[in-house]
Order: sequence, then structure tokens, then C-alpha cells
Amino acid sequence: MRKGYKTNSAFKRFILTIVFLVITAVMSSACGQQTETGESGKLNITATTGMITDVAQQVGGEYVEVSGLMGAGIDPHLYKASQGDVKKLDNADIIFYNGLHLEGKMAEMFESLEKRKPTVAVSKYLTEDQLHSAPGQGEGMHDPHIWFNVKLWISTAEVIRDTLIEKDASHADYYKENAAAYIKQLEELDTYAREQIALIPEESRILVTAHDAFGYFGEAYGLTVTGLQGMNTMSEYGSKDVSKLRDYLVEKKIKAVFIESSVPKKSIESVIEGARQLGHEVKIGGELFSDAMGDAGTVEGTYIGMVRHNVDTIVAALK
Repeated sequence: MRKGYKTNSAFKRFILTIVFLVITAVMSSACGQQTETGESGKLNITATTGMITDVAQQVGGEYVEVSGLMGAGIDPHLYKASQGDVKKLDNADIIFYNGLHLEGKMAEMFESLEKRKPTVAVSKYLTEDQLHSAPGQGEGMHDPHIWFNVKLWISTAEVIRDTLIEKDASHADYYKENAAAYIKQLEELDTYAREQIALIPEESRILVTAHDAFGYFGEAYGLTVTGLQGMNTMSEYGSKDVSKLRDYLVEKKIKAVFIESSVPKKSIESVIEGARQLGHEVKIGGELFSDAMGDAGTVEGTYIGMVRHNVDTIVAALK
């Protein structure tokens, strides 16, 4: 009896050990999954600009929590990360940024973060022939304002879709469906922009703004574009730049120029005053969203709403 009892106890201990190991393995797997998607079960995403934040939310839907660093009226060229931003970046599962040196003051931070987590430039799928050069910004530099060509911006949705699938393959079909639906909306937006800009008389399709952010927009939709400052608002403008643009307005008989939500309007106002002194009246045709979208919760606080606002404002002033 005693020998059988010892054998039975050893067998029970063996079974309990196996059960414990199985439970531990299951719990470890569950914890690993929780780490991958965060405590809420969602991917924690941090994006730089409002435009990228919006696309990430559209594609990620209910399986992501997206936090944007730059709100309405914020100039990404000049932006420096705050302590709160650093915490958001550290806690993120994925970081999306524009690239092409748009967020110039954060470049070193992104280089450091990409060693630890997916830190992805949404411009990564664009080819050299799709990008504009950036005169005066250094050799090999490109114009970062890619969101102004809606066709190019479609690639952003594709980058975000593919990154989410790589990180969270279990919801791949969901991300694909969301991306396809959003891309369809962007294609419709592109058509809308082309049709509306075509309503402006050809000789009046001249877009003058505070800084040279609309190059992709002009090429895509048939406008001649010029700005007082260069592509980067970090560049300074002087009296020669003001005089040059003033003379351009007078020569071309341009009736309207545009201010930007993320650039102080005093720069363009000096050009208007200069033209007035030469006997040429120029009005402000409206405010455009260039490097930042509108306030959160408004139509203009979405990428599609921002582009439609810009198109409608330009057409109303120049038509």
C-alpha cells in the first residue's frame, strides 16, 4: 500500500507540474499580446502632423489609439518636442512622421527611436521622380509638402496600412478594408479639386501665398504658385523678397493673395501694402491651411475637409 501511495503521489505531482507549465505558457502568450497592443488592446500610435494623425485614425479605426503632436496653426518646420511629446513618443507602439525634413528639429529623435520601435516616414513609398527638389535647402533635399497632391497622399494611407498589418496581423483584413474605403474618398477628392480649379480662367490661375508650400498643389491642379518665403519657414525673407513679389503682383495684375493658418500674416500684408503704393489694389483672398489643418472637431480639422476648404477658397477668390 505504501509503495502504491508513493507512486500515486509522484504521478499527481507530475500532472500538476504539466498543468502549471501549460498555464504559464498561456499567460505568457497573453501578456505578450497585451504588450504588443497596449493595455487597452489597441495599438498606441503617435503621429506628428494633423494630416498624418487623421489618416492613421481613418485606417486604424477601432483598433488604434492615435495621438497627434501638432495641432491647428502649428508650424512643423519650427516645432520642437515638449516633455509631454517625448513621453507620447516613448509610450507609442508605432510612430508616424512625414519625413523629407519637414519636422527638421526632430530628426535626431526619430533616428534614435527607430532603433527601438517602428518609426515610419509616411513618404517612404514615394519615388525620386514623384518628389520636387527644394532649391536653396541643400543638395538632395526635397519639398516635404506632399499632402497638397492628393494622388501622392494616397501612398500615405498605404504606408500606414502596411505598417499596421505588420504590427497587428490579426486585424489585417480590417486595415485593408479601411484603407481601401479611405483611398476611394481621396480619389474622389482629387477629382473634385481638378474640376473646381478648372473653373478659374486660365490667366487667373496664379496662387500667391506667404511661403512656398503649394508646389505639389500647383503641379497637380494647374496653377502657377509663388510664395514670399521659401519652402521652409525657417528661411528668412527680406526687403528684396517683398519688392520682388510686389512687382510680380503688379506685372501680372494679380487681384488676390492668400494668408496661411500656420504663418503670420504680416509677411504677406507688407507685399499688399507695397503694391498699393504703386497703385495696384490686392485683396486677401482668404486663409488657407498649409502646414496644419483646422481645429479638431471641425470639417477643416480633417485632411479631406482641409483640402476642400483650400480649393473652395482659391476658386472663390480667383474665379
